Amino acid sequence: MSVFVTGASGWIGSATVDTLLAAGYDVTGLARSDASAETLKAKGASVIRGDLDDLDSLRMGSTGADAVIHLANKHDWANPAESNRAERAAVQTICDVLAGSDRPFLFASGVAGLAQGRPSTEDDPSPFSGPDAPRGGAENLAFDYVEKGVKSIALRFSPTTHGDGDHGFIAYIVAAARAKGVSGYVGDGSTGWAAVHRSDAATMIRLGLETAPAGARLHAVGEESVPTKDIADAIGRGLGLPTASIPSEQAQEHFGFIGSFFAMDLSSSSTITQKMLGWNPSGPALLDDLASGSYFRE
Repeated sequence: MSVFVTGASGWIGSATVDTLLAAGYDVTGLARSDASAETLKAKGASVIRGDLDDLDSLRMGSTGADAVIHLANKHDWANPAESNRAERAAVQTICDVLAGSDRPFLFASGVAGLAQGRPSTEDDPSPFSGPDAPRGGAENLAFDYVEKGVKSIALRFSPTTHGDGDHGFIAYIVAAARAKGVSGYVGDGSTGWAAVHRSDAATMIRLGLETAPAGARLHAVGEESVPTKDIADAIGRGLGLPTASIPSEQAQEHFGFIGSFFAMDLSSSSTITQKMLGWNPSGPALLDDLASGSYFRE
């Protein structure tokens, strides 16, 4: 099977490409730079040069593939509206190519905002619709194409997909602790974050490609709820800094944009996903990764 992967040189995408190649798939990756293109070629993948704003490159990759895995995102935290616009345009472009073919389209989404006061589950539909919604309402847009002959499958990632080399949300929280001289958590720190190791996320994506039905919502969740105070304590130990509660009204000032996320309860379950795919997350836990010291290298 030939698979076109956007975000193929990114944090999750690069691990996914490795996993697919090891399983014998013919992989083509979207690459923005010469360095990314050379890395993909060295692995044995084919390359299409382009980015999310180059819709022709998305059409080219999607037209020639048996399946598409869309993991790229602009992550423009200073201008989220631009990230949302680009994400919606990319998803619509890919779905228009795949319409009527029943080919798989697996796309990145998230567990944030799905439920309040309890862990979210795969049965929770996304409340985000329309171009002005988070991610441009792309999850619901993609599912609108199921009845148009696209095998759309949502890959809902934990707020942290962690591991050695991670530059995502946990890295931002570590950076805030360095800058402020204190490892903070918001309020009493009882809110929890779902977490998954990068290797487990890549395995879930492969299994989803092979077995998930159209319209499936897959949760890349290895741990349902890691208390944010425990995360802050682990960061404090790793940096040799004190740990302190940050009032919610000061979270944005202390942490930057990540403060609004760190204040949220982002617990989530993957029970349905594990049963559906026969997926058993076995990678290191988040606190184990923090204890390894990999997040604290200068």
